[in-house]
Amino acid sequence: MAPVEQDALAVREQLFHERVRECIICALLFASLYILCHFIITHFKKHTDFTAVHDDEDAAVNRIALGLCTFTLAVALGAVLLLPFSIISNEVLLSFPQNYYIQWLNGSLIHGLWNLVFLFSNMSLVLLMPFAYFFTESEGFAGSKKGIMARVYETSVVLLLLTLLVLGMVWVASAIVGNDAASRQSLYDLWEYYLPYLYSCISLFGVLLLLLCTPFGLSTMFTVTGKLLVKPRLLEDLDEQLSCTRFEEAAVSHRI
Repeated sequence: MAPVEQDALAVREQLFHERVRECIICALLFASLYILCHFIITHFKKHTDFTAVHDDEDAAVNRIALGLCTFTLAVALGAVLLLPFSIISNEVLLSFPQNYYIQWLNGSLIHGLWNLVFLFSNMSLVLLMPFAYFFTESEGFAGSKKGIMARVYETSVVLLLLTLLVLGMVWVASAIVGNDAASRQSLYDLWEYYLPYLYSCISLFGVLLLLLCTPFGLSTMFTVTGKLLVKPRLLEDLDEQLSCTRFEEAAVSHRI
């Protein structure tokens, strides 16, 4: 074998090992987030949800919905933690550039994590969460056999119809706003235009909802905290209490 072929083979083997290492690291990180989100959901859910179901079919459906919701929450938590993770990994690499044990925190891993988060976010937003909702509400088509597959068929049909409805509404809105070839071509390219646009719009609505609900939540939090906390006696006005006591004493004497 020629030296050039040997060098190319060594480079391919090195790239293969790096890809395998990145896949293992991504799998471990996502598994950790999934386990954490599973504990969070099972801690805050009601005791009657997902488990206390007497029908085996309903229990299986609820477990599948729980898994889909846990997956979506893990993806959302990964999207939130991805930017701090990128900043911290960059700072660690700049602080210890020659350390062999932290070289796995490279740009290729961060880029791969960004791509996976973007892919799973769109998949959870467009497919998994609507499927979980329709799956728990489905009962199967009339006349079909009862079972998990009947619910899967009904959920798939409803989700397909909903997707066609959303695409049709976007198509009509695009035709009203800009009736040109570029806007129609952008709808054909779902991956490069439609999914990022949908993800950005829903993120914008989420931020607006957060800005709308946060002041009410903070005011409620301070109100509840003020009711639960006891005012320290050092801050009380003794003269005011003595005056109130004299007025009460005078009122009682007047009644007597």
